[in-house]
Amino acid sequence: MQRATNVFVDQQVEAERKHVSNIPQFLVHSPKDNVGVVVVEDLKAGTDMLGVVTETNTTIRVTAKADIPIGHKVALVDLKEGDTVIKYGEDVGRMTGSAKTGEHVHIHNHRTKRW
Repeated sequence: MQRATNVFVDQQVEAERKHVSNIPQFLVHSPKDNVGVVVVEDLKAGTDMLGVVTETNTTIRVTAKADIPIGHKVALVDLKEGDTVIKYGEDVGRMTGSAKTGEHVHIHNHRTKRW
């Protein structure tokens, strides 16, 4: 049993060294979404993020290209100015700037279409 525990510890240490997690760091509600929502504090650039698509209970991985605060969006695909942002399987606005996969999507590059 001792060796199994050490293997697990070794895997956790290696995961932390590489900024890899087995705990979801972002959620995606629908397979149609092109953004996910960060659900952990202090997400750092370079983190190999684990995401869960809640509608299908599947996982995806995206590398964070920037520090992204909890509750903010992360691009799951390259988005350019004028692209529609899809969250919850619904249109939640348009890009006013660009964001590559893994980059932060928020008020600096995304706006609602209402105004």
